[in-house]
Amino acid sequence: MKMGRVIGTVVCAVAYEGLEGVPMLWVQPLDKGQKDKGTPLVAADQTRSAGPNELVYYEGGREAAMALDTTFVPVDHTIIGIIDGVNSISQ
Repeated sequence: MKMGRVIGTVVCAVAYEGLEGVPMLWVQPLDKGQKDKGTPLVAADQTRSAGPNELVYYEGGREAAMALDTTFVPVDHTIIGIIDGVNSISQ
């Protein structure tokens, strides 16, 4: 699983069959220190409740499509859950 922050929403003019009603969010991937990592991506919102600036965890690849109610739809990333907090363990 990967961590990211919701930075916006994406509005689709036409929804692929099986993705009707599934929100698409603009997500900035983050590293373990919650710093930006790479370029933003679009993720389907399985939780249907993630909002702006929330920390989320998401999956990519085949697992992303399998996480949705209708499986094997053409998505590359899916938000699996919302992160309530992050604790660092220093050694």
